[in-house]
Amino acid sequence: MKPLLALARLIDALTERIGRVVIWLVLVATLVSAGNALARYTLGESSNAWLEIQWYLFGAMFLLAAGYTLKHNGHVRIDILYNRLGPRGQAWTDLIGGLVFLLPMAVLLTWLSWPMFQEAWVTHELSPDAGGLLRWPVKLLLPVGFGLLALQGVAEVIKRLGVLSGHLVLPREAPEEEV
Repeated sequence: MKPLLALARLIDALTERIGRVVIWLVLVATLVSAGNALARYTLGESSNAWLEIQWYLFGAMFLLAAGYTLKHNGHVRIDILYNRLGPRGQAWTDLIGGLVFLLPMAVLLTWLSWPMFQEAWVTHELSPDAGGLLRWPVKLLLPVGFGLLALQGVAEVIKRLGVLSGHLVLPREAPEEEV
C-alpha cells in the first residue's frame, strides 16, 4: 500500500502545481477581455482572435483545473446522504463513484477526444471566423484535461483504499466556498 500512497502523493503534487498555474489564467483572461473591450469601444477596433483567446482561456481554466477541483473536494455532489456517513462510508462512496463513474468517464472522454485533436493538428484546422485562430490548441485541452482528471481520480481511489485499509486518515476538507 505504501508505494500506491506514494504514487497518490506524486499525483496530488502534480495536480496542485497545475492548479496553481491555471489560477493565473483567470487574470490573463480578465486582462484580455478588458483589453479587447477597451480597444473596441475606444478605438473602434476588435478581432475575432481576441474573442477566441478568451474562449480558449476559459476552456483551459475549466478543463485543466478539473483534477485540482477534485483533489480539493470542490465538485458538485449530493451531500444529503454523504455528509451523514462516517469516514469509512464516505471512503466507500468515493471509491465506488471513482471506479464506476469518474474513471471510466474520464478515460473514455480522453480516448474519444484524442482523434479530434489529431485531425485538427494534421489539417491545421482554423476557426471559420475571420481572423480566427488555430483550433488544435483548444482541442488538445480536451484529452489533456480529461487525462489529468483521470490521473487525479486514480490518486483519489488509492487514497480511499488507504482509508479503508487503515493506512491513511483523510482530513475532512470542506469545499473551497465553505472554507
